[in-house]
Amino acid sequence: MSWGTELWDQFDNLEKHTQWGLDFLDKYAKFVKERLEIEQNYAKQLRNLVKKFCPKRSSKEEEPRFTSCIAFYNILNELNDYAGQREVVAEEIGHRVYAEIMKYSYELKAERKSHLQEGRRAQQYLEMCMKQMDSSKKKFERECREAEKAQQTYERLDNDANATKSDVEKAKQQLNLRTHMADESKNEYAAQLQNYNAEQHKHFYIVIPQVYKHLQEMDERRTVKLSECYKGFADAERKVIPIISKCLEGMVQAAKSVDERRDSQIVVDCFKSGFEPPGDYPFEDYSQHIYRTVSDGTISTPKPEVTRIDPKITMGKAKGKLWLFGKKPKWSLRMVSKVCWSVSHPAHGPALEDFSHLPPEQRRKKLQQRIDELNRELQKEIDQKEALNKMKDVYEKSPQMGDPSSLQPKIAETMSNIEKLRTEIQKNEAWLSEVEGKVSQRSERRHSAEANHLVAQGRESPEGSYTEDANQEGRIQTQPPVHTEFDDEFDDDDPLPAIGHCKAIYPFDGNNEGTLAMKEGEVMYIIEEDKGDGWTRARRQNGEEGYVPTSYIDVTLEKNSKGAVTYI
Repeated sequence: MSWGTELWDQFDNLEKHTQWGLDFLDKYAKFVKERLEIEQNYAKQLRNLVKKFCPKRSSKEEEPRFTSCIAFYNILNELNDYAGQREVVAEEIGHRVYAEIMKYSYELKAERKSHLQEGRRAQQYLEMCMKQMDSSKKKFERECREAEKAQQTYERLDNDANATKSDVEKAKQQLNLRTHMADESKNEYAAQLQNYNAEQHKHFYIVIPQVYKHLQEMDERRTVKLSECYKGFADAERKVIPIISKCLEGMVQAAKSVDERRDSQIVVDCFKSGFEPPGDYPFEDYSQHIYRTVSDGTISTPKPEVTRIDPKITMGKAKGKLWLFGKKPKWSLRMVSKVCWSVSHPAHGPALEDFSHLPPEQRRKKLQQRIDELNRELQKEIDQKEALNKMKDVYEKSPQMGDPSSLQPKIAETMSNIEKLRTEIQKNEAWLSEVEGKVSQRSERRHSAEANHLVAQGRESPEGSYTEDANQEGRIQTQPPVHTEFDDEFDDDDPLPAIGHCKAIYPFDGNNEGTLAMKEGEVMYIIEEDKGDGWTRARRQNGEEGYVPTSYIDVTLEKNSKGAVTYI
């Protein structure tokens, strides 16, 4: 099967077909380019999406801790790798498919143009030969008619008796001339005809088949190239399938790593304050001064005198308050507001070195983390010191390797760093011991409060009245006052006197119960100092009271209270 033999007379159609083939190649190249742009844009959008939702890790405090968050960020990392594989696909398609198609299309266009020009030249040459043959044929026909006319003229004069001999001779010469010219035109026509037949045979059996053969080979190469590009396009996708499968498997593993129980424990570790839950509010008996009357017809039995409780004691401001059913509950509104605000605003305001602005449990965790970090740094310094000492020994044994005295400044610096780190560790361990001691004391006080609570419940009769056992009442009445660190003083009848004044350095919203909102620059009275927990009790001029963060105010105490002291 050959275009040269089968399609010898279809030059125009072959020209159109080869042009269609190049147009189709350009069309496929355009498709590949647009697919390439889609892959690039897809990869870019995926990377932007990952960047948008990845955490901005400016500090260790913002690192994700929950397994669900860690799994999500692992999925984002896998998605970022997946986007990288899409970029690989785009790059592979760009180099192996699009670039080769564009280069091959340019080469085919030049080759097709050359073959078509060769075919046109062959056609033009054959047409020229045909014109020459046609011209010689027409000349031969014309000369034959002229010779025939000359012969007729000669015969007419030769048969005419009246014609002169010179006219006859003249007609005879003209006949011979025309006959000779006709013979020459005949020979020329025969030569041109033979030449045209030879050129036509050569054209249709040699030249044109060769041109068509080249066009056929070119078109077949174009088809093969398209097949290779189709396969290369699929290979570009197939190459990244193993890595994409690993990315998807990583996403599945990240999903399986989510542990809801661990996340719940992290919430406990993050927000646990270390304080005990509040106890029951005590019953405040205001009927102690009301003498009980005896009903008519009954005989009252004298009772031993019982020490009466002054109602002022139950409402007083003394730390050693005596409550009817045991000691006052340890949890107070003030402490609730402190813990809530400290946990919800861990980075609000300047942090203290000993983390005393945090609740006990959070403070213990922070101190333990710092001690662990310092121990790691200390171990590094110790390892560095040992390495320097070994190097010094080597230099002393082999002076040509170095000067031992050159290491002395570095060794001294390392020793100084070790001493500083040990001092810092001891200081933090002392703070940690203090916190752990307070936590244990609170636990003991909690058990004591629970015991007193049970005793108080035992004194109440099923009907809700109180027993008249004087011994029990006496024991409860004579119980020594208990000093608690977290007594609530919001129930005072008389307002506390001002012991100083303060000015707000930062604004404070005061959303939690027991706190007092303030604006920057606002001046208020101080009615209770900071007891080491980072909170100061203040009062506005309109009488509104509450607690504000000590680090947010500039406090000035009166001289007659505690001396002229100013701190920020």
